[in-house]
Amino acid sequence: MARRRGIMSDELKFELADELGVGNIARTEGFGSVSSRACGSLVRAAIERAERSIGNR
Repeated sequence: MARRRGIMSDELKFELADELGVGNIARTEGFGSVSSRACGSLVRAAIERAERSIGNR
């Protein structure tokens, strides 16, 4: 099965992780080591940012 191309760039993922205070964990250990609560917050932040960018158009 072919891998799906990610919607979010790695740059955006790490930027959001930095904003939530888990950037160092994500960089050193990978996103698999970030807590599920923090990952949920990352998704929420990404959705909010996408909605803001759509609203600005």
